[in-house]
Order: sequence, then C-alpha cells, then structure tokens
Amino acid sequence: MALYPMPRGEVTAQEKREISLRRAAELKKRIEDYLRIKDQISTGFDLTATMEAKKKEIMACFGAGENDWQDWRWQLKHRISDPDLLGRLMHLEPEYIDGIKKVGRRFRWAISPYYATLVTSDRPGGPVWRQAVPDIRELDISGYEDPMAEEFTSPAPGITRRYPDRLIINVTNQCAMYCRHCQRRRNIGEVDRHKPVAVFKEALDYIRNNPEIRDVLITGGDALMLSDQMLDWLLGELDGIGHVEIKRIGTRVIVTMPQRITPQLCAVLEKHPPVYINTQFNHPREVTAEAAAACDRLIRAGVVLGNQAVLLKDVNNDPHVMKKLNQQLLRIRVRPYYIFHAKQVKGTGHFVTSVDEGIEIMDKLRGYTSGLAVPAYIINAPNGFGKTPVLPRYVIGRDDHHITLRTWEKRLIQYPSESSSKLVR
Repeated sequence: MALYPMPRGEVTAQEKREISLRRAAELKKRIEDYLRIKDQISTGFDLTATMEAKKKEIMACFGAGENDWQDWRWQLKHRISDPDLLGRLMHLEPEYIDGIKKVGRRFRWAISPYYATLVTSDRPGGPVWRQAVPDIRELDISGYEDPMAEEFTSPAPGITRRYPDRLIINVTNQCAMYCRHCQRRRNIGEVDRHKPVAVFKEALDYIRNNPEIRDVLITGGDALMLSDQMLDWLLGELDGIGHVEIKRIGTRVIVTMPQRITPQLCAVLEKHPPVYINTQFNHPREVTAEAAAACDRLIRAGVVLGNQAVLLKDVNNDPHVMKKLNQQLLRIRVRPYYIFHAKQVKGTGHFVTSVDEGIEIMDKLRGYTSGLAVPAYIINAPNGFGKTPVLPRYVIGRDDHHITLRTWEKRLIQYPSESSSKLVR
C-alpha cells in the first residue's frame, strides 16, 4: 500500500505541500514519547558540577592534587576497593557495606577514582552504580565460567579464534575498573598480570603462519593497560606481517579512566594505522566531558572509534535510554557498533534481560533515529560459535514474485522479489 492515496491526474504544488505537511506532522507524533522524556535522561555533561564536587572530595581522601588526578598511573594505583571508604563517600548503611564485603570475598572489585565520581553522583542501584559496585546477587553463581568456550578456541597461547579471517590476542587481565557484568571475570584473579612477552611472540608466530588472518583484535582485560612501549612494539610487529590489514584494540578506559588517553599514547597509535578502537559506553551518564576529550585526542591521532554496549537490566534496557546513549555517542564521534545481549556468566544473572527486550529496543531505534545511531543487536552463540545478529522481523511473507515488508512504522508493503526483467514476462 502507498503511504497516502495519490491524487489522480496532475498534482498541484499546493497539494504536494499539503501532503508533505501531513506527513511531517505524523512523523513528529511518532517521537513525542521520546521528546517528553529525553531531557530527564541525564548525560555525563549534565553531571559536570556534581562530578567536580565529588572529585574534590575523593582527592581530599587521598591527599591528592590536580596533577595526580590527571595521571592515569595515579588513578590506577588508587582504585577504590575498600567498602568502608565507598560507604563514607556514599553515606551507605552498615548493612549495605556488609553486602559489598561478602561479594568482595568471592569476586574482585575496583573502581577508578574518576569513575567513582560518576558512581557517587548516582544513587545506590542506579545505572552507573550497578556497573561498578558489588551486588549481593552476584553470590547466585548460576551460569557459566566461560560461556563462549574461549579455552576451546585457543589454537596458540594468548589467541582466541572464532572466525575464518580474524582473531584475538588476549594481553592482560588488568582493567581500570572491574565491571560487575564482565564476561571474563574468571580471568581477573586477585593480582594484575600482563601476559609474558613469550606468549605475545607465540601469538605473533601463529598469525604469521596463517595468512588468512587479516584482522587482529588486542584485548584483555583492557588492552590499554599495557605500557606505551609494549603497545608500540606489539603494533609494530603486527605492521610487519603483510597479510594483517587492520589492528583493533578493545578498551573501556575511555569510559572508566580517560586520563589513560595521553598525548604519548596517541603518538604511538598514530604511528600504526589503521587502528580501530572499540570501547563500551553503556549509559548516557558515562558520556562526560572528560570522555569526549579523550575521544577527540584519539580521533586526531587517526583512530576510528566504535562502541560495543552490553544490554543490562536496569541500566540501559529501555528504548529511550539506548537512543539517548547512541545519539550522545555520535556527538562525540563514536559510532554505535554493537549491542551485546548479556551472557550467562556466573554471578551476573541479575543483569540478563529477555531477548524480546533487545528486539523491542531495535524496533524503536530503526527509523526513529539516524541509521548511524542504530547498532547491531548481537547474541554471542554459546560454545564459541560466534556473533549472531538478532533483528525485528521485517520480511513477513512471500509468494513467487513478491515479498511482504513491514516498515519501521509497521506498514505492510508488497515489494518485487525478482528483477524487473523477470516480472515483465
């Protein structure tokens, strides 16, 4: 069916304008629900004054100055992992602190001072808080240690390979913050450890001996926990392998410790194009002025930025929140790339949503906002069988010559399924 009955015969300019105005009014009505609520979904930019006050409070706790705060090594050294200190910063009840201590005895946690300004600007149980602070529900350890079977897809030390032409080098277990929904929490342990150089060399030899590998992802933990010197060496070694076309880096420091994105690091990355960085913003509150400045530094160094959000219950499993997040990311020049369905990792079951919630979010993104703001919704198939896209159903029927399409507005359209030359017979 057509969107509007078209007038028969010649259409005047006035009639065209009236049709256009009716359509524009209809489109505006489509997003009235979002327009009513979008300003109530705060971003990190909205929290600047609150974060600054919390920053001063945290610096006072550590006897630190501004130069300390801007030093990523200071941030790393002073990660908050003391429940009593967090309790003082958040004015928590003793029972709440006791719950954090119980979880901490089983699962490691740590929050960078920078991200703590976001956490302490939130409320207990809020979208930022839930990603950073241990929750007593983590002690329900139903699920799997390694749902993606990475230990069975490692043909060489440090390597994970699930696809024909690309693979992962896992370089460290260290992160700026240990997110509560982490898919690799089994690797965190109690001590930060980078992989030995000998492991890197074996991984590089495997890549050299497999010329179909054109794309290498360096991840962890967080790949940017490596020193500038080590990153420079590793990227340089990959540059020397002729069949490696692109390097990717997986990191969340842009979100959790943007101080790591130094001019020195950017100078290293600029030497080794093309470099793609995928990060993980999960909520608009994480899009702060500091994160935006870090992105700007990377972009000036020629790095291409993408975002891989994780769909998390009571964090971002809302179409309006996800839309606001993706629109804010485009403003700081980060392309929304994936929304991952949360995996069934032990201790993280309280984050897992239904698949239908993810499909609904995709249904409320496509057509309702820029295509650039519409990532792919992905379920990682269990046992290492890779990323599987999940979409709302748009092709809802077919016959010998046509398919029936459902548009983003749920209009049904018949469309030729064969070339026009075949249909003219």
